[in-house]
Amino acid sequence: MNTLIFKNKLNHKCAMLKPNAFVVLLMMVLSFGCKKKEWDAFYGRPDDLAPPIYQVLEQRGNFTTLLQLIDKSGYKQTLNTGAGYWTFFAPNDAAFDAYFKSGKFSGVAAIDSSTARAMVQYMLIYNKFSSSRLDDYQASENNTGWTENEAFRRRTAYYTGFYHDESTQGPIVAIADNRNNISTSLTGNYVPSDYNNKYITYFKDNYFSNATLTAADYNYFYPKSNYTGFNVLGASVVTPDIDAENGMIHEIDQVIDPLPSIDEYLKTNPNYSSFWKILNRLNTNNTVQYIYNEEATQRYQILSKSSDKVYVKAYSALLSYSPNNENFLKEGDNDGQKDCWTMFAPTNSAVDNYVQHTLLRYYPSLDSVPLEIITDFLNAHMFPTVVWPSKFSMTVNSFSEPARFDPISDVVDRKVLSNGFFYGTNKVEQADIFSTVFSEAYLNPKYTFMTRLFESSGLSLLIGKSNIPVNILLIPDAVFAQAGFTYNASSEEFKYNGSTNGVPDRLERIIRTCVFFGNYKNEMDDLSGSGIVKSGDADNEGEYIKFNNNEIWTSGLEDAGIAAHVDSSKTATNGKVYYVDQVLSYSDNGVGYQLSNLAPDESSSFYYFWQLLKNASSVFNVSTNSIIGNTGFSTLFVPTNEAIRSAVMDGYLPGDKLTGEPKFNSTNVNDMELVRKFLQYHILASHTAVVDGNTDPAKYDTDLKDDLGTTYQIKVQNDKDAMTLTDDYNRTAHVIVAQSNHLASRCVIHLIDNYLKYN
Repeated sequence: MNTLIFKNKLNHKCAMLKPNAFVVLLMMVLSFGCKKKEWDAFYGRPDDLAPPIYQVLEQRGNFTTLLQLIDKSGYKQTLNTGAGYWTFFAPNDAAFDAYFKSGKFSGVAAIDSSTARAMVQYMLIYNKFSSSRLDDYQASENNTGWTENEAFRRRTAYYTGFYHDESTQGPIVAIADNRNNISTSLTGNYVPSDYNNKYITYFKDNYFSNATLTAADYNYFYPKSNYTGFNVLGASVVTPDIDAENGMIHEIDQVIDPLPSIDEYLKTNPNYSSFWKILNRLNTNNTVQYIYNEEATQRYQILSKSSDKVYVKAYSALLSYSPNNENFLKEGDNDGQKDCWTMFAPTNSAVDNYVQHTLLRYYPSLDSVPLEIITDFLNAHMFPTVVWPSKFSMTVNSFSEPARFDPISDVVDRKVLSNGFFYGTNKVEQADIFSTVFSEAYLNPKYTFMTRLFESSGLSLLIGKSNIPVNILLIPDAVFAQAGFTYNASSEEFKYNGSTNGVPDRLERIIRTCVFFGNYKNEMDDLSGSGIVKSGDADNEGEYIKFNNNEIWTSGLEDAGIAAHVDSSKTATNGKVYYVDQVLSYSDNGVGYQLSNLAPDESSSFYYFWQLLKNASSVFNVSTNSIIGNTGFSTLFVPTNEAIRSAVMDGYLPGDKLTGEPKFNSTNVNDMELVRKFLQYHILASHTAVVDGNTDPAKYDTDLKDDLGTTYQIKVQNDKDAMTLTDDYNRTAHVIVAQSNHLASRCVIHLIDNYLKYN
C-alpha cells in the first residue's frame, strides 16, 4: 500500500471518529465546570472574608506611612497575600507624624530596610488575637488551654540574632542564650531551633483587675500616656479588633520601637556600668562564659558567607535567670505571656560604695571574693518574676525577700523591656545574707568552717533572716583546726582528728550551741554580767551555756577547766555576733563524772545522792558513768545530804530511821527498789530546767514509771531567780541557786533543799 492510500484511509477513520470525540470532550468540559462550581462553593474565598492585613490598611486610608514602612521592610508580600496568622499593632499616620517630629528619623526615607524590618516585626505578634483574648494565657502545660486574665505579653516576630561581642579571646560573633543556664549543661542550655524572639507588653483592664493593679502601675512607666484599659507599651489602642484575612489589627496612636532586653539595656547604659561589670565577669569567678555552638555557627556561616564561629553568651547557672533570655522559664511554651524577669540595678555610686564597704570588707578585690558571694549579691537584685510598681513589698526574689525599695525615692529609672521590667535604683537591695548575723561568718574567710556548718545544719535559713532575732557565737577556722576539726572540700566531708566517724553529729551539737533565739537571745545581749542560757531552737531542748564577764563555759569547757573568751562583738540587723576563742565543746563524759567532781567527800551537799546513784546498778552504769536509758536531755534534782537523811527517816530510802544515816550499797531487794524509785523520781526525763523564768509552770515527766508504765511527774515553777518543785503529795522543794546550774552532757544538775515523794 502506497503512502497516499494510507493517508486517505487514515483521514477517513479520523473523520469517522471526530463526532464521537467532540461529544466526549463536551461532556468532560461540562462535568469539570459543574465540579468547579461545587469546589468554589465549598472551598472558594467567602464573599464576606476580609482582605489581608496589607489591603485592610490600604482601604482604611490612615496608615499610609505604615504601609511605606512595610514596603521598605520587605513584609508587604507576607501581609498582602494572606500568609501566616498575625496580630498587628498598627500605628496610624498621626502616630508617625509625631514620631518623626521627635527627631529620631525625619521620615520613612531616613529609615534603612533593616530598621524598618525590625520595627514591623516587633509590632507583629504570632497568631490572631482579638482584644478580648489578649489578656488570656495560652497554657500548654498539661493541655490546660486558655487561662483567663493572666497574660500581659505576647511573642513578636522580631529577634536580634547574631551580634558582635568581646570575650577573653577578643572580638567574637555571639548569640544570646535562649534558656536559663543549668549546672549540668555544656552548651549553656541553648536550644538552636529557638530564635529567642522578643516579647511585647500590653496593659488591659481585665488583667489589671485580676492582678489588683491600677492605672498608677501603668503610669509609673509611662507618665505621659493615658491609661485607657488597652495600652501597648506607651501607646493607646485607638481602634481595636480590625479584622483581616490573615489576622487582627489593633490601631495604636504611637509608633513602637523594638525594645532591648535587660542584658542589652544594661550594657549600653553607662549609669549601671559597675553593676554590669559584676554581672558580666569573664575571668576569675566568672558570671558569664561564651560557649562555642556548632549549629549556630553553621547557620551564621550560611547566612553571612563568613567563616567566623558563633559563641553563645551564657550566664552562670548560679544566677536566678539569664538576662539575655527572652523566653522566660519555658516550662510551658507560652509562659512568657504571663510572667517576665525583673531587674533592680543600682547606680554606679551605690554599687561602688557597697562593694567597698561590704563585699570587700575582708577581701582585697572582687577577684578574691568567692563566686557564691558575687552571685548572691546579683541574685538579690534579680527577681525571677514580674514586680509591678505597687507590688514591691509583696513580690520576692530567690531569697524569698521583697524588693526593699521605695518606688518614689529609691527608683531613678524605670523601663518596660522586651524580657522584663527594669528599675534603676540609687541604693543596693539590703539582702539579709549581707546584713544579718550570718553575714559576719559568710563574708569573712576566717569563718568559712562555721559558714559551712550553718549551711549544712540549716541554721543559715534562720540566722540569715532579718525578721528572726538571734545572737550567735563565732569561732575562727584556726581554732577549729587546732581542736582537730577539718573539712575536705573534694569529698565534702567534715573530719575530727582524721576520722569522719560521728563527726556530723558532734559538729551539729557544737554549732547549735552557738545560736540563741527568742528570750534566750535577749539574755545574751550583754555578756558583761552573768547567767545561764539555753542555746539552739527556743522552742525545743538545747544545750545550756554559762557566761560571766565575757567568758563562756559549756559542759565540755567546764570539764577541761577552761573558758571561751569573747574577743569582740558586732551588731547586725537581727542580733549580735560574739567572736570567741574556743570551740564550744560538749562533755564526752557521763553525768557521773560531773557528780563525782561535785561530791569528792561527805562535806559536799551532793555526796549522799552520788553515793546512792553510783551503787544503784539498776539506774546507773558505772562503766559509762551515765544513767541507764537516759540518752536525751535531762535534769538532775539532787537533794542535800540533810534532805536525804529525812527521806531515810520517812522510809523512802534504806538506812537508819533514827539517825537518818543512809545505806548506800544494800543488797536487799526491797532496799534496792526504794533507791531506784527515789533516784528516778529526782530525774526529769527529756527536759532541761534552769532558773531563768523562761518556761511556764508545768508538769514534767520523770524517769520513774509505775507497774503499768505510767510516768510519774513533778510540777516545776520556774521564776527568774527561783525554782520550786512540787511532788505528788503537794510537797515542795526549792532549788538552791548558788549551788546549782552545773553543766553536764545535755543535762543540768541542781541542788534542792528537800526530797520529793512519789507515793
